[in-house]
Amino acid sequence: MARTPVWKSIAIALTDDIAQGRYETGAKLPPEAQLSARFGVNRHTVRRALAEMAEQGLVHARRGAGVFVAAKPADYPIGKRVRFHQNLAREGRTPAKQVLMLETRAAGVREAEALGLAPGDPVHVYDGLSLADGQPVALAQAIFPAERLPDLCNALREEASITAALKACGVADYTRLETRITAKLATATQALHLRISEGAPILRTTSISVDTDGTPVEFGRTWFAGDRVTLTVGGED
Repeated sequence: MARTPVWKSIAIALTDDIAQGRYETGAKLPPEAQLSARFGVNRHTVRRALAEMAEQGLVHARRGAGVFVAAKPADYPIGKRVRFHQNLAREGRTPAKQVLMLETRAAGVREAEALGLAPGDPVHVYDGLSLADGQPVALAQAIFPAERLPDLCNALREEASITAALKACGVADYTRLETRITAKLATATQALHLRISEGAPILRTTSISVDTDGTPVEFGRTWFAGDRVTLTVGGED
């Protein structure tokens, strides 16, 4: 098994420091000499780690002043109600979404099973990019039963959130029936959208949401940039 490069281990350790609140947003990181002593490496290795964190939007350098924390990873609760805009707004972050693709196609076997459909039944598919303070944090794919929600694609083009689009189509409320979380490595396409390195750690959630009658209305997959979001489980939304 390939060993993790030292510079990447340093970047992971410093990212964890930020996530744990040891360095707040806007705080200055220790100088290179101090970090070199802490990790037992030369300054070049420290610079490589800081450059990686800067590329991911976690820190930024000010000429002659040092390196500062841009933002800490946001807590993202996974409960019965998972609402992207509400979750990030609760953390004091500004949420936004970009629609990457909307299409109606035949359901695959796994999608049909999750939604209680037959393979080949029509489904609406939404692919989107979720951002916090302008920084990509997740790629999302949501799949919906097309026959039940014939106007959903139009609603998704007009509304800022999936919750609002579903409400416009008659689904007043929905909750998570289940969520599965799996660690993955970013593919080249995922890395491009999330502005991370190919092979960087990401977290994938797979979920089924149901309406108030318990009927499936959404099968979702979301790929989170591993160092920008901390998934929290156990609370009720």
